[in-house]
Amino acid sequence: MVSIIHRIGIRSAQDKVYNALSTIDGLANWWTEEVEGEEKKGGRIKFTFRTKEGEVKGQMVMEVKELNPPNNVKWQCVDGPDEWIGTDLTFDLSQQDDQTIIVFGHRNWQEAIEFTAHCSMKWAVFLLSLRDYVETGKGRPSPDDIKIDNWN
Repeated sequence: MVSIIHRIGIRSAQDKVYNALSTIDGLANWWTEEVEGEEKKGGRIKFTFRTKEGEVKGQMVMEVKELNPPNNVKWQCVDGPDEWIGTDLTFDLSQQDDQTIIVFGHRNWQEAIEFTAHCSMKWAVFLLSLRDYVETGKGRPSPDDIKIDNWN
């Protein structure tokens, strides 16, 4: 199994970062603007990614596996790209000095392939969007995210 792991610091209170990761409104402000579903344990959240012209580029559904405020959010992908189905996404938060540290994991990929590399880079882009959203009130969710290659 292969995992994508990133670490980022956000200059904000841990509960504010947790809310950005665990609510529909929060998620829509840093990952993709089109988010719908139930933000409770056992709920499912659907994320749709579009071009600026409205063409759907991707969709995935996450089942909320754990919500431990303000320390942890865990999802499992139940629908989306074949490579994502069954993977776990974890956000572990801790307060260190004046920052909330997030250790993010997109875990249990079947193999390391070119798409894994693309997704790793995109997660880095979106985690920076999360930091901008929490620190300044303005993230760069899809479709306004930084484009990194010809797949987005």
